[in-house]
Amino acid sequence: MRLLFRLKSLKDCAYEMKYHAKMQGFFYNLLRNAGSDSLHDKKGYKFFCFSNIYPIAAMGAGESRNLLFSSPNEKIIKAVQAEIENLKEKGAPVNIGDMSFAVTGTSIIKPKLSGGATIIAATPITIRIPEKNYDLYGIPPAERKKNYVYWRPSIDFSAFVKQLNENLFKKYNEYYSTAIDEFPVFEQYRYKKPAASYIIEGGKEYQVAGSIWEFSFSYMSEEQRKLLEFGIECGFGERNSLGFGFMNIIKSIGNA
Repeated sequence: MRLLFRLKSLKDCAYEMKYHAKMQGFFYNLLRNAGSDSLHDKKGYKFFCFSNIYPIAAMGAGESRNLLFSSPNEKIIKAVQAEIENLKEKGAPVNIGDMSFAVTGTSIIKPKLSGGATIIAATPITIRIPEKNYDLYGIPPAERKKNYVYWRPSIDFSAFVKQLNENLFKKYNEYYSTAIDEFPVFEQYRYKKPAASYIIEGGKEYQVAGSIWEFSFSYMSEEQRKLLEFGIECGFGERNSLGFGFMNIIKSIGNA
């Protein structure tokens, strides 16, 4: 499930590219106000994600922008919507860094997948390769670091897909308290481009290596569909609560 925010810029301003932590903080504040503050302190997966504010461009006062927030947890979606609608009624601005918006409306969207689907990353997917798998994936010595490395194009593509697959099952099994055995979920995939991002945490700037991918499916089993619909709502890969791995469906037709 996803929540669409319709926004209006309150001033002329540049588009801020390093707003990930600020946007995350904005959503945590909304959830805290709604009585769901335990999510901030939860270890591990947070099970939510968000898009870029789009269109991505400098904006003038009065220009429209949109933002999507997604989660498999309907309670979280509705809590965020209630808080945003409350801001709208009060006429309170939404401030993300130097960007300031008025809320003009919200709506809930329930995307569905079927065979023949194509999904694409709207924000970079980040995948970390753990140190224990360096030899397994043939990580070049020059790329190796202590604990983990972020996947990048110099590393075999199969490492990305295998880690992405594993990550999806871990999140699904944790969220639903299941123990589904892992199987290959991704049928066809296409690497499109690298996409390094910069985040600011604790006053320090960090680079996060990510990439944009497209995934296509000629047929989708019921098990695949459930896993992928879940993944689309909580985000692909890692650091989803910072907005990484937000996915969009660009085509979905019925199974043959």
